[in-house]
Amino acid sequence: MTLHYLAGELSLRLAVLRDGAPDAALPALDLLRHEAETKPPSELASVVNRAIALANALCWGFVARGDLAGFDLEASVAADLYEFSTCAGLTSENRRRSPAE
Repeated sequence: MTLHYLAGELSLRLAVLRDGAPDAALPALDLLRHEAETKPPSELASVVNRAIALANALCWGFVARGDLAGFDLEASVAADLYEFSTCAGLTSENRRRSPAE
């Protein structure tokens, strides 16, 4: 996969995450999506890790409000974002492992 493909896929997942997010989270999601589309590909890992942290916070927000439908939707999208990012080698989790592992 090329880094431009990864940036496009990340942008797509952020757009889907945005669809179910509360209004207060939209500026942060818009910024992350803009960064995914415009920053150098070498900075995708930073965008991914902030996106995963935000997705996690969104999920906990739905739990705190007792919005199970919202949680279910966002958790599904967050899981997809995490799986994609891990498989692409973009998460901080991947960066901590040595190549021998």
